[in-house]
Amino acid sequence: MSRVIRVRYEKGMLKPLDRIELREGEELRVAILPREFPELLREVEAEAKEDVDKVLREAREKWNRWY
Repeated sequence: MSRVIRVRYEKGMLKPLDRIELREGEELRVAILPREFPELLREVEAEAKEDVDKVLREAREKWNRWY
């Protein structure tokens, strides 16, 4: 089963912010995603008023680099 959960980095450890059911010693693969796409768009909202196409293109490029 795959799912996305939020975590917080504290003292060298990733701590889940959502409840997860795991067996002791179970190993997982983790993808580090700094922000969700809507958050990225809000970050550049001011620029979007000037040049929407440019901002969306740059946001998509950033999003694609994260994956």
